[in-house]
Amino acid sequence: MHGMKRIGNGLDELAGGSLGRLLAKYSWPALVSMSLNALYAVVDRIFIGQGCGVDAMAGLQLAMPVMMLLTAFGPLIGVGHGSVLSIKLGARDRVACEKLVGETVALKVAVYAVLIPAIYVFLDDVLACCGADRMTPGAYAAAKGYLEIVLCSHLFSHLAFGLSALQRAEGGAIRSMMCMIVGFGANLVLDPLLIFGVRMPFAADGWLVAPMGVAGAAWATNIAMLASCLWAFGYYWRGQTVVRLRLRRVWIYHSLLRRTLAIGLAPFLQQLMGSVIVASLQYAFAHWMPDEASCTAEVASLGVFTGALILVFMPMLGCQQGLQPIFGFNWGARNYRRVLDALKLGFWATTALTVLAFVVQVVPPFPGLIARMFVSADNPEIIALAAHDLMVSNSMIWCISVNVLATTYFQSIGHPGVAIALSMLRQGVILLPIVWLLPHFMADKALAIWLSMPVSDVLCNAVTLVPLFLHVRFLARVRSRDAVANQSAPGDV
Repeated sequence: MHGMKRIGNGLDELAGGSLGRLLAKYSWPALVSMSLNALYAVVDRIFIGQGCGVDAMAGLQLAMPVMMLLTAFGPLIGVGHGSVLSIKLGARDRVACEKLVGETVALKVAVYAVLIPAIYVFLDDVLACCGADRMTPGAYAAAKGYLEIVLCSHLFSHLAFGLSALQRAEGGAIRSMMCMIVGFGANLVLDPLLIFGVRMPFAADGWLVAPMGVAGAAWATNIAMLASCLWAFGYYWRGQTVVRLRLRRVWIYHSLLRRTLAIGLAPFLQQLMGSVIVASLQYAFAHWMPDEASCTAEVASLGVFTGALILVFMPMLGCQQGLQPIFGFNWGARNYRRVLDALKLGFWATTALTVLAFVVQVVPPFPGLIARMFVSADNPEIIALAAHDLMVSNSMIWCISVNVLATTYFQSIGHPGVAIALSMLRQGVILLPIVWLLPHFMADKALAIWLSMPVSDVLCNAVTLVPLFLHVRFLARVRSRDAVANQSAPGDV
C-alpha cells in the first residue's frame, strides 16, 4: 500500500501535467543519458583518430558491427520492460512492477553469459564478414585487439542501461541520467590517459602510464561501464527508487516475458539490422574498391559518418525516450485525448531535431568541422573524403522524423507488430537492397553506396505515413466521442 502511494505521488503529473513541461522534464535527462551512453564510442573515435592514425580508426569502425550486435540486446530487454513498467504503473500493479525490475536483471545476466563467449570463439569469422579480408593488416589488428578487451564489459553496460531505463519509466529521469553521466565521465577522463599515456619525471622509463593506443580505449570503456553499472544498482540498494529491486523477484516470468520481449523486439531488430547494414556497407566497400588502401579509406570515412550519426541521432532517440512514459502511461490509463496531444507535440519536437541533424551534417562548413574532429590534420585527403560522404549520405535525413516517432509510439503503447515493421523499413526492407543494387548502375561505386542512404530515407518516410495517419484518425475519433460525452453529461445528471 505504501509502495502504491509512492507510485501515485510520483506519476500523477503524467496523467494531468502540462505536456510541454513533461516533455522537457523527461526528454532532456533522457537526451543526456542516451547521448552520453553513445558517446563512449564517439570519444574513442576522436582520440584514436587524432592520435593513432587511419588504420586504427578504420579498425575501430571494422569492430562497430560487433559492438552494435551486442548493443541490440540491450533495448530488447530494457526498452520492452520499461514500456510495460510504464503501463503497469498506470494500472497501479506494484507486484508486476517489482517482477519487471527483477526480470530485467535476470535476463541481462542470462543473455550476455551466453552471447559474449560465443563472439570470442567466432571473432575471426565475424570480422571477415565485416570486410576485414580486404582491409590493411593494421586495421584488422586494431579491430581484433579492441574487441578482445572490450567484449567482457558489455554485461555491465547493459545492466546499467536496463536499470536506468526502468528508473526513467517510473519517473526518475534525473536518476537515469546520472547513471550515464558517471560512466561517460570516467571514460572521458581515462581515454586520453590510457591511449596516450602519462609522463612523469620520477618514473623509471619516463612513463607513469605507458601509452596503450587502441587497447587503452578498450580498457577505459571497461572501467567506465563498470562504474555506470554500480551507480545504477546503488539507487536500488539505497532505496531511492519507486519500484524496489528485491532479490526474490530476480527471475524470468513467463507471464511477463512474452509481452516485454515483443515490445523490445522493435528496437532490437532495428539495432540488429543496423549492425547488418554497417557490416554490409563495409563489405560493399571491400567488394567494390580496387585495393586495400582505398577500402580502408572508405571504411575510415564510414567511421566518421557513424560517429557523426551518433552525435546527431542520439538526441533524437533521447527525445523518444522522454515521450515513451507519456505515451505508455496515458495509453494504459485510457486517456486517448492526451495520447493524441502528446503525439502531435512529439512530431514537432522530432522534426526539429531531424532538421538540426541535416544542417550540421550537410550545410558547409559543418561537415568539414565534423570530419576534422575524428581525423588528424595529417590526413587531409581523409578529411575531404569524409566531409563529402557526410553531405551525400545525410542529404535527406530531415525527412525521417515520421518513422522515428511512429516506431517509438507504437512500441510505447504495446503494438509491437507495427513498431517492428516500421523499424525494419529504412534498414532491412529498403536500405539493404539498395546498397547492393545501386553500384551496378553507377560508374562511381563509392558514391553509389553512399547515395543508398538518402534514397532509403525518402522511401521509408513515405511508407510510414500510412499506418501513422490511420492511428491518428482513430485517436481523433475517440477524442471527439469523449468531448460529446462530456458535454452531454451535465444534462444527464
